[in-house]
Amino acid sequence: MKKRIIWKLVVSALIIAWSVMSLVPVSDIDFAEYLEKEVSANYSEFQVLLDEAKTIISEDKNVNSVYVALSQLVAEQKLDLRKFFPHINLRDIKNIERSNEILLKHLLATSRGKIKKGLDLQGGVSFTLQVDESAIADKQSYELQKQLSKAIDIMEKRVNGLGVSEPVIRAVGDSRIEIQIPGLSVRENPQVIDAVKKPARLEFRLVHRDRTPPATAESMAGADIPPAGFEKLLMEREDHKTGEIQYIPYYVKRVPEATGEIVARSVPTMDETGGFKINMQFTDEGSDRFAKITGMIAAENRRREQETGAANPGQLAIVLDGILHSAPTVRDEIRGGGAEISGDFTQREAIELSNVLNNPLAVELAVAEMYEVGPSLAEDARDASIRAALLGGSLVMIFMVAYYGLGGIVSVISVAINLVILLGVLASFGATMTLPGVAGVVLTIGMAVDANILIFERIREELRAGKNTINALRGGYEKALSTIVDANVTTLITSMILIWMGSGPIKGFGVTLAVGIGGTLFCSLIVSRLILEVLVEGLKVNRILGFTLLGNTTFDFMKFRIPAFLVSWSIVLIGFGHLIYSHDHVFGIDFVGGDELTVEFQEKIAMSDFQAVAQAENAGEVSAVYQTLIGDNKSIIKIQTEIGQGNRYFDALHAAFPDAGLKLIGENTIGASVSKDIQRQAVLSVLVALMGILLYVALRFEVGYGVGAVISLVHDLFMTLGIFVFVGGQFTAPMIAAVLMVIGYSINDTIVIFDRIREELGLRPGMSLYDVIKLSINATLGRSILTSFTTFISALALYIFGAGVITDFAFIFMTGIITGTFSSIFIASPIFYWWHKGDRKHVEERELLPKYEWQSSSKAAD
Repeated sequence: MKKRIIWKLVVSALIIAWSVMSLVPVSDIDFAEYLEKEVSANYSEFQVLLDEAKTIISEDKNVNSVYVALSQLVAEQKLDLRKFFPHINLRDIKNIERSNEILLKHLLATSRGKIKKGLDLQGGVSFTLQVDESAIADKQSYELQKQLSKAIDIMEKRVNGLGVSEPVIRAVGDSRIEIQIPGLSVRENPQVIDAVKKPARLEFRLVHRDRTPPATAESMAGADIPPAGFEKLLMEREDHKTGEIQYIPYYVKRVPEATGEIVARSVPTMDETGGFKINMQFTDEGSDRFAKITGMIAAENRRREQETGAANPGQLAIVLDGILHSAPTVRDEIRGGGAEISGDFTQREAIELSNVLNNPLAVELAVAEMYEVGPSLAEDARDASIRAALLGGSLVMIFMVAYYGLGGIVSVISVAINLVILLGVLASFGATMTLPGVAGVVLTIGMAVDANILIFERIREELRAGKNTINALRGGYEKALSTIVDANVTTLITSMILIWMGSGPIKGFGVTLAVGIGGTLFCSLIVSRLILEVLVEGLKVNRILGFTLLGNTTFDFMKFRIPAFLVSWSIVLIGFGHLIYSHDHVFGIDFVGGDELTVEFQEKIAMSDFQAVAQAENAGEVSAVYQTLIGDNKSIIKIQTEIGQGNRYFDALHAAFPDAGLKLIGENTIGASVSKDIQRQAVLSVLVALMGILLYVALRFEVGYGVGAVISLVHDLFMTLGIFVFVGGQFTAPMIAAVLMVIGYSINDTIVIFDRIREELGLRPGMSLYDVIKLSINATLGRSILTSFTTFISALALYIFGAGVITDFAFIFMTGIITGTFSSIFIASPIFYWWHKGDRKHVEERELLPKYEWQSSSKAAD
């Protein structure tokens, strides 16, 4: 076997094996069963412990998980779980309680499926934080709203810092914040909830220099009276040798010298001795404030040293919500915008203290209610959409095999491997799969099929030119290489900008798309070629492609460029005008907020029935989820409607289901879950992506190509949105991903035609620019039709057989497929032609690359 085949085989096998391993386990494993398989010592003793945990679950209604039951048992019996799992190295942690906590969390995490699902797919936990009313009693309305908005921003950063993807965070009423975290069980992950609900009022306070509290108040009755203006606080520390928890008392000033607003960022780092420290960066104002505080302490240090001859440096305490976390010594004035906290920290302690310093809040918060929530995408809608996706994928596979024969089978294998690699990479860094992520997967599959069709059509051209199968295979891949790379790189630019500038669903889509592009390039250029080379060169297969319906066409699309241009932009203007006219009804609850009803019930209502009532009453967008109050297992329904529709919708729902025992127990006004920042980031990301595409295409091709590509993208964007709104569509959070998907698909289609125009300009020096564009469009027509057809099949299946928001998602994508194909032929190519005034020499004069090749071919033509 040839070396070039061997290295491809080895690399492919390693990547596929790693991807499969990253996906295992695909779904959650029952925790008790997982523990029984994972235990590696003292089996019989652990089985007794596990049986006791199961007994607790059956007898105590407040304990419904093995995780919680085991946590209670090991705490009561003072057991060290490490003796059952010696293969998990936690020997450096001396404290048994903490090692048990870390071990159980690790085992729970490893028992969970590697593909995590978001709130819309699997539900999670929802809790509402209430602003302390006494702290805001004297606040003006605008001040309160400003603080609440700041708190929401901080909560977003804090939740994202915990590694939780795609949370929902929004205002509820005037003084509450609702946080929904996907895939989370409070009973099994109480520490995550504690970290998020923590008010985090960060303060820097002075420590009393001369007095230290006694070790215990009991041993010195009456002596534990703090000095005036100070209070006693205890700092918890773990003895790194014995694992015992120690409490060090300090007298700390009640009035803070500064709050957490002075800290811009803090990062735990390793010091020169292998220990850990925290580096803080201050805001501009914070830097000046911290310099004044430390300067004051340093001046007092010098005064005391001059008077007594002994150094007695002061301390500045770091206090979070009244809890003393650290009291570092201050010896000199600290300037320069940063400071360092050193001490005998473990890595975990350094990380925890760093988290304390980041994202402080100016208002105190408390947990008002906490629920476990069901998926926002109804189970029946989700299942229907999954079946529709499988149907669409199956139809594409059948078509590829029927049309391309053996090559179609290779394509199906390549796309399947691409999907495994994509999911494996996402699973490896703990990504959460939500509807925007699904959009990225769908676009990846479409681009992967497109790459294979492009290669096969190139191979078909080589066969028509009289080459044998081996040379046609090589020539097809060589000529398709630049087109595939250019098409994917332009989409990659978009995805990287979305990752860089976006957040939430925008960033999730960008990450999925970026990973998918890498998999597409690898599978289309390495894996599929490897399989075909083995078939053709190793097994001597002579026929790898099936029949063709499209031969050499000579349609003069350019002849219709002006009427097509006028008609299409007229549709864009009409749609855009309708978008402006109907802007009050275009944006859904995710963007503008709405009414939220809390409803008690006696009998459950099917999720699909909520939307059916909304449609019957013309109530607009409605979403409903079942929630279970943590603590007493009380279930309610949270219903979200458009602003002003809440009571009317509840009356209609109550009339439709009189036996369900519906009772309205609460009503609130909720804010947008897609914050203004995310909306601005989405728009800005798209604009920067367009500029990035223009720059890349201008450098890789020529400026006229870039202008044509960007204008066609803008055309597709506005036409798709206009049509969607015109037929009564409404924008929700998942629609952001659908719009981004249209951009990715459209630029991919345009680049294919532009790459062929560039190629033909070099091959046919005597042909006019008009004829070169006409020839290039016809040469790529088969690929454009086939790619659009296969992608449209998948989207159509989702539209017909899907449910819920999936149908809107599919409609936008179908519209984008049609507009993207149309604009590549009738918008992008004519714009390029007009930009160069119909003169091919004008193209060469504005190229940013050397001109000698064009000059040489021009002379030959003369």
